[in-house]
Order: sequence, then structure tokens, then C-alpha cells
Amino acid sequence: MTDEPALLAAQNAVHDLIARQAPLAQTLEAISHCIGIVHPGAVVAFMCFDPARCSLSMFPSEHFSASYFDRLQEVPVGSLGACFGAAAYLRRQVITEDIETDPRWEAFRAAALGEGFRACWSSPVITAEGELLGIFGTYFRQPAAPSETGKLRLRQAAALIALAAVRDRDSRRHRTLAESHRSLFVNHPDGVYEFDLEGRFQRCNAALERIIGYPERELIGHHFNEYVEPDARAFIQAAFDAAKAGDSRQYEARVIHADGHAHQLEITNFPVTSEGEIVGVYGICRDITRERNQEAQIAYQASHDLLTGLPNRAALDDRLEQDLEWARQNRRLLAVLHLDLDGFKAINDGLGYRLGNLLLAAVAERLHPLLGPRDTLARFTGDEFAFLMPALGCREEVAAAAERILATFEPSFEIEGRALHISTSIGVACSDEPVQQVHELLQHADLALDVAKQQGRNTWQWHRSKGARVVSEHVLLRHDLHAALRDGQFELYYQPVVEAVTGRIRSVEALIRWHHPVHGVVSPGVFIPIAEQTGQIIPLGRWVLCQACRSLAERVARGEHVCPVAVNISSLQFRRDGFLEEVQGILDETGLPPELLELEMTESILMGGAEQAIEMICTLRGMRISVAIDDFGTGFSSLSYLRDLPIHKIKLDRAFIQDILTSRRNAAIVQGIITMAHHMDLVVVAEGIETPAQQQELVRRGCDMLQGFHFSRPVPLTALMALPDLLPARPCPDPTAAADHQ
Repeated sequence: MTDEPALLAAQNAVHDLIARQAPLAQTLEAISHCIGIVHPGAVVAFMCFDPARCSLSMFPSEHFSASYFDRLQEVPVGSLGACFGAAAYLRRQVITEDIETDPRWEAFRAAALGEGFRACWSSPVITAEGELLGIFGTYFRQPAAPSETGKLRLRQAAALIALAAVRDRDSRRHRTLAESHRSLFVNHPDGVYEFDLEGRFQRCNAALERIIGYPERELIGHHFNEYVEPDARAFIQAAFDAAKAGDSRQYEARVIHADGHAHQLEITNFPVTSEGEIVGVYGICRDITRERNQEAQIAYQASHDLLTGLPNRAALDDRLEQDLEWARQNRRLLAVLHLDLDGFKAINDGLGYRLGNLLLAAVAERLHPLLGPRDTLARFTGDEFAFLMPALGCREEVAAAAERILATFEPSFEIEGRALHISTSIGVACSDEPVQQVHELLQHADLALDVAKQQGRNTWQWHRSKGARVVSEHVLLRHDLHAALRDGQFELYYQPVVEAVTGRIRSVEALIRWHHPVHGVVSPGVFIPIAEQTGQIIPLGRWVLCQACRSLAERVARGEHVCPVAVNISSLQFRRDGFLEEVQGILDETGLPPELLELEMTESILMGGAEQAIEMICTLRGMRISVAIDDFGTGFSSLSYLRDLPIHKIKLDRAFIQDILTSRRNAAIVQGIITMAHHMDLVVVAEGIETPAQQQELVRRGCDMLQGFHFSRPVPLTALMALPDLLPARPCPDPTAAADHQ
């Protein structure tokens, strides 16, 4: 007879243990006690199911010997695995009334009998979702069979065990998750913290203490606004409110560090929930102050001149567009003043770059007080500066501003105990001029600056609109030259130089052509002077030299028949520091033998210092590079320098050739030059040969080489390679195309 009150008390104890999430072993012991009340003398065992191995293993219990416990580890599930293996396999109760006679116990009979067991009733422990957790077994020391009520009690016990096992597993998972969460919270490299719903700190990790500079004990209970810059409080409060409402937000904000400095933080806020209810707000933050400072420094360096701290040309271009728009909207006059320091080069070269840099910084400092609230002062490069003044009312105010700039240079500059005197030339352009593109204002000011320098310097000059269409085209071409070099719009053409008598090709001259995307082919006679004015002739000349050497070197490498190539060098390029090293570097890079390169220069190279020019040409000859004087007779024309120049060739300008048949004076000059040159062992080339008669006349006068349309126009490299070695006479081309000889 079952003691119902005792059974009820035992069952309540089991439910209490499950509710309190007591250790599983304690709960199983309480369930065993319940079974003992229903079935006195029963010994209860629980076997855990391993789904990965599809096996059963006995749960530790003091009611079984160590040998029996070891025997019932990793028992395969199956119909022959005793009653417990069969119960797991069939997922229903399996009753063994007598272990001694049940064939399913063959493998475990000896072990069970050795424990003194004769009967075993096994019930599967299955969750409400149908998951098999294990087997609940009841052993007896004599053969026995359960009643229907007993079977029901066993199924109820199995259900209690399933509930206890699930709660135990969930509890362990929760503890593991909680520990992982705690470890992540404590050891996270970023600052992690928790607010209550009012925005007060509840806890934080060591990383936040380091980032914000306060220990946790000083933060707890304080509102986050106490550590935020006032201007950012409303923004951060909105992000906090969004997280409190169930959203997550990532943003940047400046907070006040314990040292008093503002630090830039990258912050993420998200809600803290408990059983579906939002109970607080989590935050994760990372100090990005150094990153933002570096980005700001990079941005500053990209838009400012590091020597003077002024905006640079790129920043000025951006500001110019904004200022022009503002001036037009507010009906004001935008003035652009381009300054170039007079006499700076002599100071920089004579006293050294360091003193020159100090002077430039002093100029910037002296000009700065002249700025109005909307004005911009920028440094271009070298000794050039520019003012943007977008808020002027009329041209009289512009003129007054230019005069104030000139006046500020009147006192000397005291640099390291030296009194240095410099002035400035100023070119002025205004937005009341007709312009199609904003950058034209800068270019107009640049043109006006050239005029100011021509007028003697230390003055200012308006941009004049006379010939506006031509000037505008030139201004736009100045701008387009930058893009042309970048986008590969240039191409080299080649014109042969032939023996006067035979027509045999002896060399070629490389001539640049510009394929403008809008204007088509632009004549070198137009863009070369512009490039010389702007200094763009330097990269342009370098490109021509490199391209000519590379193309010829490739032909040499292929074993093709080649002849020397002549490249025109401007006086600016020739006088530039490092020119000789640049030529040698291009020869080394392309692999062109130096004896296949000829450099053509005009007599203007002598005007920058004849002795230095002679020394440089001697160096070039020592490098096995030939040098020719181009357009001879139209420039410096000093016979004493011609005597000393280590050149091997002179080229007669076409101006002497075109009238050689009709002008006795021209013919006499040509004959005199040829005779003189031959006495000096120089080769003479006549340019601009367009007719057979001109060829015959120059052959008669003893000219060595000829060049012109009569033999070949300038042609691309592919067409040049198709020319025969001997060029026969051919009809004179259209005279209107003669300018194409450039």
C-alpha cells in the first residue's frame, strides 16, 4: 500500500528542487526517493543519451559499484542492449521481469547479477518536443513486474526527470553565456558600459576607465551629460532615447576626458532587455581621437601651404568658385589679385633657401592683416601669392586694395638681423569681366601680372579686355595644357633632314603635336609660347625628350635601320637645375645610345649666361650627345660666342630661305653663314625648303643638309618608318600650310 501523504510530500520536494534549479544529481536523488515510496526496495538509475555517438552512459550514483558504472558507459542503443538500450531504441517502456532469463541482457547479465539485480524496468526520458534525453531505470533484487499503476508512476517520474534535465541544461547554458558575457564585458578592448533608463552609469569595464579617464566608482550614478561637450548633449540624448525605445545607434561624439581635453569617440548604443522588457541601455565606445586628428592633418596639408600656413592653389580654386557664386548672389564684385614678389629670386639664390623661406613666411604674416572677413589669401608656389576679395562694391575699392598691398611692402623685412627690401607686382581681374569658366579670373589676373612686370614692377595692372576672344582662347589653352599632359593628348611627329645633293635621310627632327579634344590639332606656334610663359614647357619638353628617345631605342632594339633624332630644348629647360642629370637619366632609362641623340637649342640659351651655357654644352659633347643651334641668325648672333660654342651644326631659319631666289640681301647672308660655318667645321642645315629651285640654289651655295615640305611633311612614327632612304623631289605643297614646320 502506497503511503500517499509521504509520496505527495516527496513529489512537492522534487518540484521545489526543479523550480530552484538545484543540481541535477540532487533532483534525481529526490525522484529516486519518490520511486522508493511507490516501489519499496527499488534502486533507481539514470542513463544519459549521447546523440552524436547514439549511446547511453550511466549518470554517477552511489547506489552502484564502480565496476557496474564503468560497464554501463557508452552502451550502443539497440533492441539487444538490455532493456535500457531497447527502451531508447523503441522510445517506450521496456520491462525485464527477470534478468537471468531475458535474452536482451546477454551482454550485461553477468554484471547485473553480480550487483544482485534480477529485474529492471526502463522508461525513456523524452522532452515535450520529442527529444530523447536518456533512460530512467528501476532495478529490483528479485524478479518483478509493474502494475498498470506502477507503469504510470514510472512515466510520471520520467517526465519529472525530463523537466529537471532540461532546466539543468538551460541553467548550465545560461551560466556559460553569463560568464562569456561577463568576460566579454570585462576584457573587451573597447569601452563597454551600461546606463539605467535615466541615463545614469550602472557599471563599466576597465577600457572605458582608460578611455574617459575616470574610475568606475566615480562614474556610477552619474548622468552621461556630465561628460559630454554641451553642443553634443542634445544629439547624444536623441541617440540614447532611440536605444531606450528599442533601436540601436552608432555615432561619433566629443566627450570630456578627466584631463580636461575633448576626445572624439565612436559610440554604439543598444537596448538591454530582460524577459522582453527594456531595462537599460548598453554602450560600446572607441577612442578615435588620433585617427581624426591624423585625418584633419592630412586634409590640412592637402589644402594649405606648410611654409606659410596659407591656403594653397587647390584650396584657392575651390574657394574661387564659392566666392564667385556668393558675389553674384549678393551683387558684389569679386576681385582676384595675383602677386609675384620682385627681387625674391636674387635673395633666395644669394642668401640661401632658408633665409628665403623665412622671408616668404614674413610676407604672408604682413599681408594677413589686409584680409577682410570674406577674403582669402593663398600662396601658389615659389614667391607667388593671391588674394580673393568677394565683397567689394566697385573697381575703385579694388584699386585701393591693390595700393594698400603695394604700400605694405615699403618697409624692409627684418630677417635674422638683415634688412631685406622687396616689392611686388600685381595683376588684377574682376568678376565684372565676361568669363565662361571661373578659373578664367585667375588666368586673367596672371596675364595682367605679366603686363605689370613689363611696366617696371612694383606696380599693379588691370586685366585688359582688348582682344578678349584671342586672350580667352589662350587662357583656356593654358588650363587645357595641364589636362593634355595628363591625358596623353600629345603625339610626336618626325621630319627628315636630308643630304642637300642626294636627298638621303641623315637624321630626323622630333616635333610635338597636340590633338585637342575640342579644337582639334593646335599649332605648336600657339601653345609652345603659352607653355613657356607658364613654365609648362619644362614637363612638356621632358615628355618630348623621353618619348623620342624611347621610340628610337625600341627600333634599335628590334635591329631596324635608324638615324639620329633631334629634339628641341627650350632655354628655360636648358637653364633649369638638373637638366644634364635629367638627360642622362632618360638615356639610361630608355637605353638609347647617346650618339643617336641631337639637342637643338636657339641662341637664347646664351642670354642666361654664355659661359655657363658653353660649359654645359661641353659636358653634353662629353656625353657623346650632339648639339645644334636652331634658327641661327635670328637671335643673339654673337660671332665670338659662336666661335667658342662646342656645337657641330647650325640650322638656318626659314625666314632667310623663303626669299633666297629674289632677295640679294638674304642670299648674301645665307652664303656668308655657309662659308663661315664651313671654315669652322660646322654642318649647315637649311630649313623650310619647299621648292626644287630652293633646293638647287642651296646645293649651288654649298649647304650640307636640307629640311622642309619639299622632301616630307612632319609625319607620325609609323609613316616615317615607311619613307624610303632617298627622298626624291616632289611638288611644292600648299603655301598656307607652311606654318606647320614648327
